[in-house]
Amino acid sequence: MITTSPRALYIHIPFCTNKCFYCDFNSFVLKGQPVEDYLEALEQEMKWTVEQIKPQMIDTVFVGGGTPTVLTPPQMELFLSAVKRHFPLSEQVEFTMEANPGTTDLDKLQVMRDGGVNRISFGVQSFDNKLLERIGRIHNVDDVYRSIENARSIGFTNLSIDLMFNLPDQTLETLDESVSRALALELPHYSLYGLKIEENTLFHTLYQRDELPLPSEDEELEMYLLIMNRLKNAGRHQYEISNFALPGYESRHNMTYWRNEPYYGMGAGAHGYHHGERHINIKGVQPYIDAARQQLPRLETRQVEPSEAMEDFMMVGLRMLDGVTADRFHSQFPGIELRDVFGETIDRLIGSGLLQYSPTEKRYRLSERGVPLGNEVFGAFLS
Repeated sequence: MITTSPRALYIHIPFCTNKCFYCDFNSFVLKGQPVEDYLEALEQEMKWTVEQIKPQMIDTVFVGGGTPTVLTPPQMELFLSAVKRHFPLSEQVEFTMEANPGTTDLDKLQVMRDGGVNRISFGVQSFDNKLLERIGRIHNVDDVYRSIENARSIGFTNLSIDLMFNLPDQTLETLDESVSRALALELPHYSLYGLKIEENTLFHTLYQRDELPLPSEDEELEMYLLIMNRLKNAGRHQYEISNFALPGYESRHNMTYWRNEPYYGMGAGAHGYHHGERHINIKGVQPYIDAARQQLPRLETRQVEPSEAMEDFMMVGLRMLDGVTADRFHSQFPGIELRDVFGETIDRLIGSGLLQYSPTEKRYRLSERGVPLGNEVFGAFLS
């Protein structure tokens, strides 16, 4: 396993204007929250962290949530200055911030750009106003266009949007229209996700009551294939199960996860992975604040056994359409050969047409048939 300090940093801002009906992320409605206290605690966690795990040059930063862009411009400036104070950022750093359309006025975007942010990922989800309301989003399609225009006017060029499929009452036709409108924006990166029903969400309650009219499994597959074909035909290559980009605009931060490489994780409920150890932070806002004033605000810390790390390597690595190589496996697990551990499983998946092998690269990747059946492939590597 990799034992050097992480070169990737994830920071969690858990505040939202409201809770979407499908969301099970660690997020809290903004009203009444101690935001300034949270940002102070977050900086204290940064201080504790760099004292214990001295950082190398940081290549990627990702600020997620919640909705980080609910911070006011002064709060945003305070937060971004703390990041640069505690972590040395590479001159070529990819610094991503998630944003909700309608929460990025020009003043806030200027503070973000001045503070080092150079990539924005907008949670658009759909270009159908009725569907946005159906899933609990508070923005509308006009907000999307205004937010993209604002970001471009400030000088942001590395922009991404999320779209969702398999939504209640969604059809192939309405999805196709959303994809068309998304592509008309001519962005360099698109992420497309199928709705999953998670516990502790309004949609889970409705699903249990049989009150959530979702597309059938066959329709869901058709939606995914539609998206794949539309994005590829528009010149955005599929580099991961759910992600499409122009060459050079792939999410470098997310590739850290998919390569099973270490990363710092900070903020309430954040996950981190370094030196063979995974941690989860305390999830509640006030409990996190109280804990971070005293020590690292950990909820749980555990060593990752080599066998689990190897399984993780295969499951997340095969999400990338480039797949995994025997050499990269060997570099993370010196003295161990990929086929010695997973040869039987690999041969079975190749035999069933879900994986393919490149002898010259010693590379395994999902086949065309395996891409829409990725979960079946990933699960095969669990002991």
